[in-house]
Amino acid sequence: MANSILNGAENLNLISGINFHQSCFLKKGLVPYSSRNYKTKSFVPRCSMSSARPASQPRFIQHKKEAFWFYRFLSIVYDHVINPGHWTEDMRDEALEPADLYDRNMRVVDVGGGTGFTTLGIVKHVDAKNVTILDQSPHQLAKAKQKEALKDCKIIEGDAEDLPFPTDYADRYVSAGSIEYWPDPQRGIKEAYRVLRIGGKACVIGPVYPTFWLSQFFADIWMLFPKEEEYIEWFKKAGFKDVKLKRIGPKWYRGVRRHGLIMGCSVTGVKPLSGDSPLQLGPKAEDVQKPVNPFVFFSRFIVGAIAAAYFVLIPIYMWIKDKIVPKGIPI
Repeated sequence: MANSILNGAENLNLISGINFHQSCFLKKGLVPYSSRNYKTKSFVPRCSMSSARPASQPRFIQHKKEAFWFYRFLSIVYDHVINPGHWTEDMRDEALEPADLYDRNMRVVDVGGGTGFTTLGIVKHVDAKNVTILDQSPHQLAKAKQKEALKDCKIIEGDAEDLPFPTDYADRYVSAGSIEYWPDPQRGIKEAYRVLRIGGKACVIGPVYPTFWLSQFFADIWMLFPKEEEYIEWFKKAGFKDVKLKRIGPKWYRGVRRHGLIMGCSVTGVKPLSGDSPLQLGPKAEDVQKPVNPFVFFSRFIVGAIAAAYFVLIPIYMWIKDKIVPKGIPI
């Protein structure tokens, strides 16, 4: 049953309408996009969602208060249940490679650092005393504080869209598995630009949007799954230069990306000038101090959590297929 649901519409192609600009991908290391790569005739079933909701319209767990309580419970099992299926040590090291963490004296901020799993990869290359972990969840940060390798890191609570760091502060900005919960991703990328020193590099690691209709449906309910070209656009609008995107994914997926990925790409950009980003934005998309209707909050939380459960099952499904289907045959 599960196989027929997840794999029965294998030939459906919902991304042929994407218009990419080849000029954005001339530099080495970028993923070349072309609509010509997708030859299958598009067909969208009436019961599916034919396109993603705009990034400016938060999904249910993209709201900060829902995300706060979502991680209140998820932090209990995050390192042992969630990471093994979506964010392995091999993936982490591969995703951090473009960040160019070549100097142990670099000042690094890990935004949305959570339990410190990504930070463990950072401190392989940078002294822990030079690393700051920031997250809005005290429950996630409590897990980070328990890790011996991170005992010298500075650990603080904060908002990715309003960072408590001065302008031109850090040599490297890293954020992994956080952008999906930002109500305004462009504002978060703009903040990354502001806190970096001239020549500093930002590295944002996050999800990629599915192409399979059922996975699209649950992705649009749960949290933000950006498309690859959206990452590029956000970085360039913020003022970053030399923007590159590197695809990542669990090994047992064999390169399959149709169901989307919780950790699917590593995007980097270099700050060319000192000072704040040239991008001007209006008021923040979400006021966390504003009272929320308890019924609305509870409803969004429950529906979002149900959608999240779907993506917990996907890596298990793909792992089973990897074991069953002979190597060299697409899964």
